[in-house]
Order: sequence, then C-alpha cells, then structure tokens
Amino acid sequence: MSNTDYEGRDLEILADMVNYYAWIMNAFAPYVAGRTIEYGAGSGNVSERLLPLASHLTLIEPSSFLIDPLRARFAASGNVAIVAELLERHAALIPDETFDTVVLVNVLEHVEDDRAALANLLRILKLGGHLLVFVPAMEWLTSRFDRLHGHFRRYHKTDLVSKVEAAGGEIVHCHYFDLFGVGPWFMLNTALGMTTFNPAMIRFHDKYIVPLSRTLESYVSPPFGKNLILIAKK
Repeated sequence: MSNTDYEGRDLEILADMVNYYAWIMNAFAPYVAGRTIEYGAGSGNVSERLLPLASHLTLIEPSSFLIDPLRARFAASGNVAIVAELLERHAALIPDETFDTVVLVNVLEHVEDDRAALANLLRILKLGGHLLVFVPAMEWLTSRFDRLHGHFRRYHKTDLVSKVEAAGGEIVHCHYFDLFGVGPWFMLNTALGMTTFNPAMIRFHDKYIVPLSRTLESYVSPPFGKNLILIAKK
C-alpha cells in the first residue's frame, strides 16, 4: 500500500485513545510554538491537539482518502493550511528555516530514506526550533501489520538518536514509550500476525493500561518500549 492509497480505517479506531494522545502531547506540548508543520497528519487526531499551541499550523497528508476529511475538520480554522503531498517531496521544496516546530507521529518509519528526510526536516527548522518525533520501536516487534502498513523499519534508541544527530539535531531527550504495550503487540501482531486493531482491546488499553504505563514511566524511563519519543533542537 502506498501512502496515497492509505484509507486510514485504523485511525478511526485510534481516535478514541484520548489517554494515549494526551500522553504523547504531554511530551510534545512544551516544545510546540510558532509556525508548526505536521507531516502525515492523517485524520487530524494529533493536529487538533497542536492547533491551540501553534500560531500557524501546516498539515501535510498524502492519502487521497484522508485529505478531504482533514480539510473539512479544519475548515473553520483560519490559521491552518493543508497540503496533499508526500513528506519527501514537500520538505525538499520548503525554504531553509521556515518553521519553528516540525512534528511526525508514526510517519518516519514510512520513509525509505529517513536520513535524507531528517536532513530536510532539520533544514526547514528555524535556529532554536524543535523536531518532535514519535515512531514504532524495537526491530524484533516487526510484524505483518508493519509490513502491510508500509513500515520500512522499527527503531532502536541509539539508531534514531544517531540519525537525528547526523542530520544536525541536538537531542533534548529521547526515551522509550509504552512498556506495557510491548507484550500485547508481540503476542497479537508479531506472533499471531494480526493486521487490524480490535476496538474493544484498544479501548481497554487506553482506559486501564495507558494511565498505569504513564504513571510508571514518569518515574522510571523504561529500557525498551513499543514506541520511541524524541525531541531535538536545531
């Protein structure tokens, strides 16, 4: 499946994960300011949480299935621009130092040449601006779900940090995320080969497991997790 063919049915299910998105935004919010761009905006689940923090928000979404609903969702927002384009093509044409904040949530793993993409993303950031990245982690968790959804890789912390630093980013912090999500992902997706999300299980995880994980990980940074969060400064 190409990015332009992505229908986003899983995003409809994930939209109900209010605790999960709140947890991600808790890490991102202190660094979101000014002219902000989100690549792979999808259906706007993260975008609507970025909007109150940014002076202007640009949303990039390549999927022909998602772009019109995304435009409709933000039609009343005068400080939102929406562009139907792939990250690689769009970022390559943006002038240097255009944005204060660049956001990617579950996007970088879809980019084959992530090193080149990161170089462009750091290039379009203003000096002192921030790159905010959320990606799937642990290569041994790679599943049929990953492959069907166009993931070229899952990341380990050292790998992601080295690529961002090579692109010119200064790491503010990088840590594993959702330790308690590793077991269910491995059993259901990696071992059993599930390729869709179960809505009931998603709601259970968000209501009961996410608050527990968030509390624990606020005290102790886990040695591994289902995802990685990275904040980098230019």
